[in-house]
Amino acid sequence: MPQLIVTTRKGAEINIVESREVSVMEAIRDAGIDEVLALCGGCCSCATCHVHVDEDWFEKLPPMTDDEGDLLDSSDHRTATSRLSCQLPFSQALDGLRVTIAPED
Repeated sequence: MPQLIVTTRKGAEINIVESREVSVMEAIRDAGIDEVLALCGGCCSCATCHVHVDEDWFEKLPPMTDDEGDLLDSSDHRTATSRLSCQLPFSQALDGLRVTIAPED
């Protein structure tokens, strides 16, 4: 089963094993990590699921949509590897993906 490695805002590293094909946001939320608010439920309308993707993984992800880019522009913590975790489908192809939860805006 694919594994997602999440670094929390406090620096704790949590390994999530996910057997379902869900978004990265859903995997983080369902693992009980409450730092990802995901207020819109994954509709790409709030940016409360902002993560920084490990540089080694960033180019392996699906392209960012204009809507996602616009929402990330509203964050004071956007980086070159910022993504909304609700827009990242997690599957076996992303086994070992590493993300860090972005600071809260």
